[in-house]
Amino acid sequence: MGELRFVRMGFGDEAVDYQAAWGEQRRVHAARFADEVPDTVILLEHPPVYTAGRRTEDSERPLDGTPVIDVDRGGKITWHGPGQLVGYPIQKLPRPVDVVAHVRRLEEALIRTCAEFGLETTRVEGRSGVWVLGDPVEQRPALGGLSLDFDPRMQDEEFDPRLNGPEYAPSNAGQRREDRKIAAIGIRVAKGVTMHGFALNVNPDNKWFDKIIPCGIRDAGVASLANELGRDVTIEEVLPVVERHLKDVLENADLRPRVVEKAPVAVTASGV
Repeated sequence: MGELRFVRMGFGDEAVDYQAAWGEQRRVHAARFADEVPDTVILLEHPPVYTAGRRTEDSERPLDGTPVIDVDRGGKITWHGPGQLVGYPIQKLPRPVDVVAHVRRLEEALIRTCAEFGLETTRVEGRSGVWVLGDPVEQRPALGGLSLDFDPRMQDEEFDPRLNGPEYAPSNAGQRREDRKIAAIGIRVAKGVTMHGFALNVNPDNKWFDKIIPCGIRDAGVASLANELGRDVTIEEVLPVVERHLKDVLENADLRPRVVEKAPVAVTASGV
């Protein structure tokens, strides 16, 4: 693919309203489809906002009526806000688009970014995004004095951590030594061009995630670079590293259309 363009749209005191950024995404998306601009990655911070992808269930939204913006990306509900680096790669890909391959490339760039800061991260089978792995289940501390055999999350599929105290809060997953997501990914592809993208938790207040069921996952939590490394990490530090790894991964990708398997042709035999 050609050279990737980066647009730093706004950070800190100039954080970009979600609706304004969404409108800019749509504008750049149309321009990219028309080949008026090159592949572009918009990078920014948002003021605090909850956004819900198409698969979000009512039971995963805030219980107190906090507003949520419903969007046209995949995935479920998440939070964006200060201390989180958000990236919207707008790329034209060969059709039919291999969406999974696109997600894997974004994950790879973020995994490399975390590694450069000294944090080992990985993928989790069946769960998009970038993860810090917890301890094996049998080695984790008991919650609320209960053994894992009595952990309600293991027994009740509808267990709601929002109603059961801070020991179950997504923001405390690190203390529980559970798997925790450090970067969420949710995308949309229209006319062969991608939209939306990733959110990397650099140094946010992760308690914002405690109002929702982040990404619809009840048995894991959220992480940040600052918390995992035990030191202050800033967006300013992380920004050029993310750009470099996105550039390396995306510009050097071997882009191929998704393989579409043809249905076998039914053969009927006629007797005489």
